[in-house]
Amino acid sequence: MASAAQIARFQDITNESLVKRVLEGDTALFEVLMRRHNQRLYRIARAVLREDGEAEDVMQDAYVKAYEHLHQFEGRASFSTWLSRIALYAAIARLRRRKRVVELDTIPDSEKETMHSLQSSAPSPEYEASSAEIRRLLEQEVDALPDNYRAVFVLHDVEDVDVAEVADILDISPENVKTRLHRAHMLLRKRLYLRTGAQSHEAFLFHANRCDRVVKAVFARLESRKHDNAKD
Repeated sequence: MASAAQIARFQDITNESLVKRVLEGDTALFEVLMRRHNQRLYRIARAVLREDGEAEDVMQDAYVKAYEHLHQFEGRASFSTWLSRIALYAAIARLRRRKRVVELDTIPDSEKETMHSLQSSAPSPEYEASSAEIRRLLEQEVDALPDNYRAVFVLHDVEDVDVAEVADILDISPENVKTRLHRAHMLLRKRLYLRTGAQSHEAFLFHANRCDRVVKAVFARLESRKHDNAKD
């Protein structure tokens, strides 16, 4: 794996330029693309699956698929959007395989409005003092959102993806994104959202040890596939 200094050398090179260089044979640069997108892909997969280990598995699946189909990236959308879609579809496919899926657009409105919300009692001093506890409570409430609202909230409010790109990733209209985002905020309760808004970017963090683990696992899988193909 590359060192932090080696990765930093490519910080000013666009994703699309890196893709071009990978396709030209500099395959080691795929690690730079992975490290740039690990946080986003983890949050996308985690938003769908609500389970850390499965989210990491989906990330690996998405990266392997992206690498093997990199030549199909045509630049009609940004590379980040293209990769995010692969991760989203991989997460949904895994959810369906474990037979617990609820289609993103099939939750009745009556069920959406009866989702769990926090009590409105005043927070304790310990709650006030602990940003980690606030973050934990926010993560619990985000996990409780309906699937379609949770994906929009995580992409927009946590990962800072703009409305147009969220719409592109989820294949819905920008107006639909705004509607779902508004309803997600309502379900999270205005008090909770306002108190933790500053902490949203810290939710569902993908820490360095996880980043290294995913990168290592993806390259191991790609190397294994290369050997298998050579035998055929």
